[in-house]
Amino acid sequence: MSNYFLIPMFSWLAVSVIMIAIYLWALKLKNNGIVDIFWAFNFTVIAAIIWAFADGNETRKNLVCALAGLWSLRLGLYLLIRVGSHIKEEEGRYKQLRKEWNNTKFFFFYQMQAFSNIMLAIPFFIIALNPAPEVSGLEYVGAILWLLCILGEGVADWQLMHFKKNPANKGKVCQYGLWNYSRHPNYFFQFSIWVSVFIFAISSPFGWLSLICPVSIGYLIFKVTGIPMTEEQAIRSKGESYKEYQRTTSVFVPWFKK
Repeated sequence: MSNYFLIPMFSWLAVSVIMIAIYLWALKLKNNGIVDIFWAFNFTVIAAIIWAFADGNETRKNLVCALAGLWSLRLGLYLLIRVGSHIKEEEGRYKQLRKEWNNTKFFFFYQMQAFSNIMLAIPFFIIALNPAPEVSGLEYVGAILWLLCILGEGVADWQLMHFKKNPANKGKVCQYGLWNYSRHPNYFFQFSIWVSVFIFAISSPFGWLSLICPVSIGYLIFKVTGIPMTEEQAIRSKGESYKEYQRTTSVFVPWFKK
């Protein structure tokens, strides 16, 4: 049976089992926020499976697994610090879901997170299974952009965390570093990561399927749980100061103040 089927299915089984364990742990903790941490770390598990079993070009496989693992570990550790700092206090969005959902719905939610891991890992499977003997220039361009975007997302997250740590900034709008040029630099780099992954994958057989990643992530950022919900909450908590921030600062792409 083709590795194009076996490796994704084995990866899906692995992250599904992990999410069952995390679901049971969340029941004990009474905090479903931990799902975000392990959603991120699951990509490291997938990268390890791909590295062990994919039979594509070694250089290409090592490159995609290293970048996927780096991105996964950075995001997972950031979320571990953020969620772990208030492990006994569930985040507001999960508190609201707890009012609306029973444990069965949460179980399926965790499994949908595992499925989303596999869907977003489609480019990783495609790249690592590509047998072409030479890594193309376009693939290197995608890999370099991917690395730069991981660094950019890390800087944005660190700057926001550093700003929030200062008690004097409580209730204020973060306009520190990248946040002075974009209201959502973390989302900008998150989206750009998946564009970079698509660029890396497009040279491989079935690489066009990777388009699902930037399209789906972009939809979530712009229409669902990203910018709309974040800005609604920011206006509720910061009022006119955030509205002024909206008037002067680019919503997405880092750019100069108006």
